[in-house]
Amino acid sequence: MNIENVEKALLDPISVFRRPDDVFADDTLTRDQKIRILRRWEYDARELEVAEEENMGGGPPDMLDQVLQVLHRLGAEVDVEHSPPTKQGGE
Repeated sequence: MNIENVEKALLDPISVFRRPDDVFADDTLTRDQKIRILRRWEYDARELEVAEEENMGGGPPDMLDQVLQVLHRLGAEVDVEHSPPTKQGGE
């Protein structure tokens, strides 16, 4: 994958990858790049869940689970220091 596609994936993962497993399977990405892309995808999936809860439409209901499963397979630890206590970031 070229650097432009990596940068694009870091901003909008779904514009480059169809599924989180596709990030995992991409041999051109480093482990760190995969984790960073998946963390962005996780953020986006959480935002879609909030929109769905507020009846504004959302994404596929299992996308967050898929992202978290792939992060787990990569051995990425849960980032409790930067994770909000709620989906909206409030307490």
